[in-house]
Amino acid sequence: MFDIGSGEIIGLAILGMILVGPDRLPKAAADAARFIKRLREVTSGAGDELKKNLGPGFETLDIRDLNPKNLIQKHVLDAVDDKPRVTNSTKAVRAKKPPAQFDPDML
Repeated sequence: MFDIGSGEIIGLAILGMILVGPDRLPKAAADAARFIKRLREVTSGAGDELKKNLGPGFETLDIRDLNPKNLIQKHVLDAVDDKPRVTNSTKAVRAKKPPAQFDPDML
């Protein structure tokens, strides 16, 4: 998700030891873990609360669909990818129109 490698983790651990100190580092790490856990609970609860407040008809709402990038991809790019339909009327128009004749004097 964040694309963090082992070198970055080691660098953050060394930076944490310098800033916080080796004595208080375990408590700071535990506090950070609790904060991240609480943040996850709040964000998942926000999605459920949004669905509840929107009322009936939005039970199948996916929060990721509200992302502008996903919205554009879903509605605009899918419409562009649709192939034009050829109906009998367009086939008839194409069949009636004779092909253009090549005129060498036009060049």
